[in-house]
Amino acid sequence: MRTYLIEDLNDKDYQTVTKAFDELGLRGSIDGIYYLPLPEDLLQGDQQAHLGECGPYFMALEAVDSPDRNSLRLELLVRARNKIRCSCVSYADSAQRKHMIEYLDQFIEELEVSV
Repeated sequence: MRTYLIEDLNDKDYQTVTKAFDELGLRGSIDGIYYLPLPEDLLQGDQQAHLGECGPYFMALEAVDSPDRNSLRLELLVRARNKIRCSCVSYADSAQRKHMIEYLDQFIEELEVSV
């Protein structure tokens, strides 16, 4: 799996980030998983065509709370909320990757979390 990893977060910063995700309603159905929505204007061809049936689209972020090191792991796979397997579920293209990595970096920076 291709991922963007932010590691070595101290407990306070980890709690700050996960609380902010919770407040935005991004928590997934599994503890520690968050669904970061992908803007519709960045969708690829199949994703645009399947938006009504398969969408909305997101990238999953795993928040790992570990005694050794806390981390955030953004999967660079565009997932569909309503289907697990489809041609519209694919690795992010360069524009999608760039946007989501910059979104996560800016989100953390606005929370004044240093990484």
